[in-house]
Amino acid sequence: MTGSQGKEILQEGLAAMGITLDSQAQERLVTYCAELLRWSAKINLVARAELREIWETHFLDSLSLLRVLPPPENTQQPLLDIGTGAGFPGLALKAARPELPVILVEPRQKRVSFLRHVIRTLGLKDIEVLCGRLEKNSAKVDDQTLAVPIITSRAFTNLGEFLLHAGAVNPMGGRVICMKGPRSGEEISAWRLAQPESPYRLQEIIELTLPFSGKVRNLVIFSKEGP
Repeated sequence: MTGSQGKEILQEGLAAMGITLDSQAQERLVTYCAELLRWSAKINLVARAELREIWETHFLDSLSLLRVLPPPENTQQPLLDIGTGAGFPGLALKAARPELPVILVEPRQKRVSFLRHVIRTLGLKDIEVLCGRLEKNSAKVDDQTLAVPIITSRAFTNLGEFLLHAGAVNPMGGRVICMKGPRSGEEISAWRLAQPESPYRLQEIIELTLPFSGKVRNLVIFSKEGP
């Protein structure tokens, strides 16, 4: 991938999604993608695919969360990305919005090494990578106790399980943003049946389509309000 190829694909996708990023943010994302491809030749970071599919599936899909994050002037509180893998969505969002505090949780050491390499390469500050897993009813990861008002994940587990894992680290009044496909309604119904006393309330579902394939994505947003 040349820088111009990556930038053209990124700009096409951003325009289709109605997202505006400055040139520095775009350059960071292009550099991130180049490092992802380079490292993927040695370790398993993402599935092999055409370049446009990689941009859409990983980067542009992650950037869809920009529409539901606090505005730049109100970003003192961090975003927690559980099971971030190669940095999606958390590191992609940080590259786009460098003022956003971010915590990435990832249990696989090779991926943690990749994430830390990209963070250094992009010169990002106020972002932390924790090597470990978030267990149910536990607020500790990598010997740190977490309390984070905005939590997300792209492919951690099903919706109900994710809310159980998020509960201990998400204070009252916090939000959980679940990135789901077109069958999110089934997971919501299963969660309501299995967890009628859940402290979470379904706040909003935002349906969108990815710019190249037209695949449907749903941002399912919960607020923590008590049982």
